[in-house]
Amino acid sequence: MADDPQGSKKDELDGSEAPFVSHLVELRDRLIRAVIAVAIGFAALALWPGPSGLYDLLAAPLVAHLPKGATLIATNVISPILVPLKITLMAAFMLALPVVLYQVWAFVAPGLYSHEKKLVLPLVVSSTLLFVAGVAFCYFLVIPGMSKFIQAFAPASITAAPDIEQYFGFVLTLFLVFGIAFEVPIAVIVLARMGVVTIVQLKQWRGYFIVGAFVIAAVVTPPDVISQLALAIPMCILYEVGIVAAQLFIKHTKAPPAEAGTAGDKPAT
Repeated sequence: MADDPQGSKKDELDGSEAPFVSHLVELRDRLIRAVIAVAIGFAALALWPGPSGLYDLLAAPLVAHLPKGATLIATNVISPILVPLKITLMAAFMLALPVVLYQVWAFVAPGLYSHEKKLVLPLVVSSTLLFVAGVAFCYFLVIPGMSKFIQAFAPASITAAPDIEQYFGFVLTLFLVFGIAFEVPIAVIVLARMGVVTIVQLKQWRGYFIVGAFVIAAVVTPPDVISQLALAIPMCILYEVGIVAAQLFIKHTKAPPAEAGTAGDKPAT
């Protein structure tokens, strides 16, 4: 019987299209659910406390240290509307973050082994909490301290009146910097768990990391001592926390012998 190359090719592709399409459909559905969660959060925040109320809350650490009677200003015509809406969207995403992360987890979890699930789920939860902790640390401690420090050195002949759009961009940058900086333990755990570095090497490189933390803080933060120390010191502390946590993760997330022997054969999803 003559060979049929086209028929063989068709046989090889049989059954591969349906799983791929089903994965795309599931991805679409989970993205829609995540967007709906953000939209619900946006609608709820728009009703209370409202975009203006959220901006007042965001500006409170700076306004509290401005000279008496001074306020923020808007130099762009649409800034009084556009900036509060951006803040509301950012707050809605933070509010819906647990739902968004759950959708991500639910999509990838079926393709993971049990020991991999033990690793990924704690990292997703802890990285979220650490990011939120970094943002909260910046809002409650860094911005008020930095504002007070700057106003203390401002000449009496200068009336501070920051632009709201510039302030929003400045605060958002600080939030991202501190949120990412607080992810140091996660980075240490992942690098150690993947075998890129060892626990012994992490301990030996402690001095280099401390120097690097202060260099990074000097580059990415405003030129004031308070914000630089507020970033560098927590990074150093979190590095030590990451070393301890990495030891625990490596111990408790090792693959069982049965799964380790079949690491190349992923379960079907």
